[in-house]
Amino acid sequence: MTVAFSNASSDLSQPSLDSWWQTQGEWVEAPNERRSGCSGVQRMLQHGQLLYAKKQTGHTYRSLLHPWGRPTVLRERDALLGALKAGVTVPEIVYCAAERGADGWRAMLVTKALEGFTPLDEWYASHAREQCDAALQQQLLRQIARCLANLHRARRQHGCMYAKHIFVRIQAAASEMHCEVALLDLEKSRRRLTRKQAALHDMLQLRRHSPWDQADWQSLIGHYQQAMGRTFKTLYNATRR
Repeated sequence: MTVAFSNASSDLSQPSLDSWWQTQGEWVEAPNERRSGCSGVQRMLQHGQLLYAKKQTGHTYRSLLHPWGRPTVLRERDALLGALKAGVTVPEIVYCAAERGADGWRAMLVTKALEGFTPLDEWYASHAREQCDAALQQQLLRQIARCLANLHRARRQHGCMYAKHIFVRIQAAASEMHCEVALLDLEKSRRRLTRKQAALHDMLQLRRHSPWDQADWQSLIGHYQQAMGRTFKTLYNATRR
């Protein structure tokens, strides 16, 4: 049994899982055993394009629709496509496939690197915040809020909402600075019954793992509630741990 997906608009896609599996690169996330299987991520360069390849063997999750197990990269692929449809910038899928043989599942997800983007926690750790004026900081918080609101309005929960999974790119545009925001690592993402469920789970989790002081957090929540079109009193009073 083989399940495959490739980006037809990309000339990087190759016809088989075997050819991608044999392509090697630098391990940026060493293979680790979990979920009764193994998963790791390699960084590779092909045709001048930086790619990230997640390789898995027997690494599955179970659900009502898949009681016997399904590779987690397929759930991540679905989440990336769902987030993109909701208007969220995410890594572009180049290739994704899963194959079940006599020894179990083998699966792979290849995405393009987010060129020019930096993890939010690293951006703050580099003291870039101190070099920004108040207007740019507010623009950044507003863009993050809109990005997360787009995801949650689609009832999609990220599931692992840490600052390191929010990526930012700040560039000069028409003599002004312009902020862009993207999300990474949607392996645990899933749909929720309501927008509120998705919102509270992710935003409270983000608060516990965020770099913001209370003033910046309240500003972010103000932008977020405006983008969501509703209020969440619980979020204003959330504190870091």
